[in-house]
Formats: sequence, structure tokens, C-alpha cells
Amino acid sequence: MKSFWTQLKKPVIVLAPMADVTDPAFRRIIAKYGKPDVTWTEFVSADGMFLGGKKAYDILVRDLAYSEEERPIVAQMFTSDPGRMKQAAELCNKLGFDGFDINMGCPAKTIEKQIAGSALIKHPELAKELIRAAKEGAGDMPVSVKTRIGYSKNEIETWLPALLEVEPAVITLHARTRKELSKVPADWSVIERAVEIRDEMGSKTLIFGNGDVTSLEDAHKKAEETGCDGVMVGRGIFGNPWFFNTHVKREDLSPKEILDVLVEHTKLYEELLPDKNFAVMKKHFKAYVSGWDGAKELRMKLMETKNAEELGKTIRDNT
Repeated sequence: MKSFWTQLKKPVIVLAPMADVTDPAFRRIIAKYGKPDVTWTEFVSADGMFLGGKKAYDILVRDLAYSEEERPIVAQMFTSDPGRMKQAAELCNKLGFDGFDINMGCPAKTIEKQIAGSALIKHPELAKELIRAAKEGAGDMPVSVKTRIGYSKNEIETWLPALLEVEPAVITLHARTRKELSKVPADWSVIERAVEIRDEMGSKTLIFGNGDVTSLEDAHKKAEETGCDGVMVGRGIFGNPWFFNTHVKREDLSPKEILDVLVEHTKLYEELLPDKNFAVMKKHFKAYVSGWDGAKELRMKLMETKNAEELGKTIRDNT
């Protein structure tokens, strides 16, 4: 079976996996108002999935739930155990995902302690083993990797060739090191070099860039300047479900139109994730409610709300 990646028009513009952001409610809103070429789930712990008992398994499967409108959709997992990585890929294949991605870029200390996320940059042999294991479990589902350009410094000359040896379908590079987190501007010249390395090796792996993408136009510009095959959008999507929409721009919408989508998003969050803390949803309020007179005052009131009903009433009473 042909990988769906090879059938997409370049540059491929995709939605990044973000913890407590790209949950089922958020992804559904994005699919409705401005669909990317490919969508990623939040990252999920393969260890939690298979070692945490039935309750943990059920919660994590719920986090992976998707609608047909979101396709093509890629599930992202993390673990340092090749056996569990294989199991995770098998499960995601059974759940009908279009692709499977390994997180090798998350800088969270709790994840690095497990020798997962960006810690794998220091363990290239284990990283390769994990990709092989995922491919074994994935069947005909393509396996990709999301990572950074290095750990404490730019290591693209050694880190990228190691990954390319085991031929993942796609490598997405966040154009910063683990040490830099998001504190410095992303260095897209390294993405350009990554494309050169891939070409020098004669690899068929697609190279995607990630970091500081501010608009759809900016994504296309970065792809053109670096020669990369695709661009992943992360924080630029906050408060802007229209990011990928070529016909509607957020700046052209009225506050009412934006707030209506916030209400819809919040209701969907409660419906699809009933036992998840409502406070997680509040990180979206600041991003949605900005850019017009009175936005700050309304936002402060919305931060006091405890559910979708209260949110709707507060918006009706203050707009």
C-alpha cells in the first residue's frame, strides 16, 4: 500500500501535536474552520497505555479519538521501550490511523527521565531501534518522527543521518535545540541544511520544518526558502481555527463570530472530554479573546467561569 504522504501536494502544511491542546475537541474545531493537510493527535504515553491498567488505557484511547473529517490523521506516541513502541503502533493501526509518529522532541523533564522525547537525541541507537520497532508494528501505516535539531547544540550533521538510516516516512525538525526550548528564534537555515543532508544521502524521507510559523503565507515562504517538503504549525494556531483556511482570515471576523466559535469549542470540550479539568480549556481563552476593545475585561471574566454554560452566559451578558 502506498503511503498517503507521497500523495499530498507539496509543501504539506500540517498541525503540530501539542499536549493539552490538540485534543479531540480542538482537532474537530480545526477540521471544521480551517483544515490542515494532515492533523496530529496530542502525544500519548505508550507506557501509560499498556502498563497503567484499564482506566489509564480508556483515558488514553479517548485522547486519541478522532472524527473522519480530520483525516489524514497521525497518532503520536512516546516510550523508550521498543517492545511497547511496537505494541503502540499495532494499536494505532487497529484504531485506523493514517500514520504513526514518534515523539523525539518533547523537553519535559518527566519524559526525558524515561529516555523519551528529546532525551533520545543523546541515544541515537535507541532512537533507531524505536523507529524499527514502530515500523514492525505499524504494518502498512507510515512511521514518522518529530524531533529537534540537537540537544545542547546543533547536531544536525550527526543526528539527522542516524534517523535517515532507518528511513522514516517523514522527519519533522523543530528548528531549535532542546536547550533553547522556545526562548530563541527558530533557525530555519538548519532546515535548509537538513534537506541537503537528506539529498546527499539519497533518502526518500520527507523533511518538514517547525518553529515560529506565523501564517499560512509564512509557511509557504519558509518551505520555498528552505526547500523542505512541508511545514508544521504549532503555537500560531492558538485562538485561530481559521489559520489553514485560504478563504477566511481571523482579522476579517467580528468579535461575535470569534466568540461564537469559542463557545462551540468549549461545549465540544465538555461533550467529548467530560472528566477532563475545565481549567485546561482556559488556555484558549486568552488567544481567542484578544484584538478588540474590551477583550481584556471580557477575558478576565471568562477566566472565572467553571463550565460552557457559564462561559456562554458571561459572553451574552458582556457583549
